[in-house]
Amino acid sequence: MAGDYPPKDLPCARMACVEATGRGSFRAVDANKLQDFVDARWAEEIVPRLVEYIRIPNKSPLFDSKWAENGYMDQAVALIEGWCRKQPIQGMTVEVLRTSGRTPLIFIDVPGHPDAPDDCVLLYGHLDKQPEMTGWREGLGPWEPVIEGDKLYGRGGADDGYAAFGALTAIAALQAQGVPHTRCVVLIEASEESGSPDLPYYIEALGDRIGTPSLVVCLDSGCGDYEHLWCTTSLRGLVVGNLSVDVLREGVHSGEASGVVASSFRVARTLLSRLEDETTGEVRLPALFAEIPAQRREQAAGVAEVLGDEVVGAYPFLPGVQPMATDRTELVLNRTWRPMLSITGADGMPPLANAGNVLRPGTALKVSLRLPPTVEPQAALRLVKETLEQDPPYGAKVSFEGESAGGWNAPPLAGWLEAALDAASQATFGRGAVHMGEGGSIPFMGMLGEKFPEAQFMITGVLGPASNAHGPNEFLHLPTGKKVTACVAHVLAAHVGRPR
Repeated sequence: MAGDYPPKDLPCARMACVEATGRGSFRAVDANKLQDFVDARWAEEIVPRLVEYIRIPNKSPLFDSKWAENGYMDQAVALIEGWCRKQPIQGMTVEVLRTSGRTPLIFIDVPGHPDAPDDCVLLYGHLDKQPEMTGWREGLGPWEPVIEGDKLYGRGGADDGYAAFGALTAIAALQAQGVPHTRCVVLIEASEESGSPDLPYYIEALGDRIGTPSLVVCLDSGCGDYEHLWCTTSLRGLVVGNLSVDVLREGVHSGEASGVVASSFRVARTLLSRLEDETTGEVRLPALFAEIPAQRREQAAGVAEVLGDEVVGAYPFLPGVQPMATDRTELVLNRTWRPMLSITGADGMPPLANAGNVLRPGTALKVSLRLPPTVEPQAALRLVKETLEQDPPYGAKVSFEGESAGGWNAPPLAGWLEAALDAASQATFGRGAVHMGEGGSIPFMGMLGEKFPEAQFMITGVLGPASNAHGPNEFLHLPTGKKVTACVAHVLAAHVGRPR
């Protein structure tokens, strides 16, 4: 690349993206025109389609074992596919790939500009959803889209229904200005919320058609606020499974049996104490920890400074409830680089209104254990299973059946991408980009990191404060969706002229 990025003579508001022609010259993307294009596309086409999409209860296979028969996944695929096919993008092809027993995949191939290098960008999103969850406030529901001000409420709009729309709109915005981009491949999968079990098959089958991406763009992550472009530097892994404790063939009178028969709940609680200090919340198994890189500690301190009180204020604490620590940097590290245990479900316990004086025969708990990004997930699963099942109290019948997913730690950020991300954020948000680890898991990232070790990553998203992905009252912050879309366009333009 001849010259500096970004060119020093470009005004800040318009310099976010620069592209190189085949002759090695530069020109700025008109950031104002780009944002106007994106805003109009969102208002006229994307928001109406997302409203339709939210109405479809296309739960991921983990939460709907009859997803194929129910047909909701096919409805969501058809909606997104239909919109994609209508986009005026030069040379684009759109396919829906289907294989018996697997969820479908939308595969989109957009040729690069003739002046662009022979290269590839892979853009990723998913269209499957988490289940309903209880606790939606009056007037809202998972499958009832509601727009209030800048927020579109409903399940899946932010996680991650907007991704296909945003990715193609970013490409279309560049083409509208005649700005070159390299070849772009867009993958929209339908099993991410189940751990992406079908994606490796498709990645392998499409290997030759995808090629070797030098940049991966993922639109399924979070943001610390709605005032910056947030770039994800790491993702935690996960061990999730069912812990079952059984002590009786059937329930018996608690007054007659208590003191003779151990409570299955107490046995389960004792087993969980092997994993976690119930007083502090610290995981007890040293093998589930990882050394936190110095750069990630520095980034966590920067995030704590940017967010301030919102490190805690982003969560809907009840009055008087305190966070697990007072140091903001430590709280950021807790949710991004340390193992943490949650119990997310239970069986064997009747609702309070139906809970008689019965010592129940068994208790089953859904165990969700987040892992540091660099901990090997299969080894962690084996350790958790062994820890819970060995030598159970009173000889109770104990089993743990689970699955694991790997975390991801980003490779060192190339200078051109770091500059492009910051310039894109300045052009769209008026502030520089912020780099932060995320506490959730996107199994696709670890998979791609191994398959394309030379690739750079732009991992971002719209899941900010109170957006509550997976929970009640989930919403998409529409201005952030528009700005993230514009940022992707800026980075795609900068990618053309990156150093080689």
